[in-house]
Amino acid sequence: MTDVTQETLARIADALDRIAPAKLAHASLDSAPAYGWDGQVLHAVPVIVAPPLNLLRGIDRQRETVAHNVARHADGADAHDMLLWGARGMGKSALVRASVMYAAGDRGRIALVQAAGDALTTLPALMTLLSRSDRRFLLFIDDIGFGAGQENEARILRSLLEGGVTPRPANVRIAVTSNRRAIVARHMSEQDDPINPRDSVDDTLALADRFGLSVGFHNCSQDDYLAIIAAYAEHYGLDWEASDALEWSKRRGARSGRVARHYVTELAGRAGRALD
Repeated sequence: MTDVTQETLARIADALDRIAPAKLAHASLDSAPAYGWDGQVLHAVPVIVAPPLNLLRGIDRQRETVAHNVARHADGADAHDMLLWGARGMGKSALVRASVMYAAGDRGRIALVQAAGDALTTLPALMTLLSRSDRRFLLFIDDIGFGAGQENEARILRSLLEGGVTPRPANVRIAVTSNRRAIVARHMSEQDDPINPRDSVDDTLALADRFGLSVGFHNCSQDDYLAIIAAYAEHYGLDWEASDALEWSKRRGARSGRVARHYVTELAGRAGRALD
């Protein structure tokens, strides 16, 4: 090979190195309070955005159950994988985040890892990565729901919960939120369709049974709605009236923790204040 040819090949190789995308590196598992998993790379999240645990009112029983389970996991004791299901806007996601923030304390003994809903097929790779750390993690999958054609995703999650070929490591627990208790939608046509036999449907529905802890969230009563607002208003030093708060919910056609939080935001705006 001539010197000219070698020089040309060297230039080509150098050019390819410059235009090739840099290899993405995972964030350190030692210090961040939370992480995001996009299916390929684990990114550090510097702050968990959640209200203080004691401000989550109207869901007292649920708050105690979930926070206690997360604290057990943070302490190194045995703890359950969790399914939080039920009414929209009642604080399922906020409770998961707030519980991890509370359990982590000043020592950061547990971290939240949120996986995108379209990254379920990559969870075995994530579990392998997390297993390399001595730290405790809560893997959070928000607003999950399996429809037609997503049997593989449901199968992977079930395998992780049951300890299949790629088991969930001992330092990881899973928390899932869903608007449906069974996670998957069920249609009347499935009862008589020979292509979808009943036992196959039941096998898919049984995914919810794999969680050691199932916590239901129900529609907000008027008293609970006002109690939620009262807690926030007291915490932030805001003046409010029950009649105004009820009128706010009527205009939105719903009562929930989310609507209550929106009302508190409105109160702060009226007072010329910023809460965040």
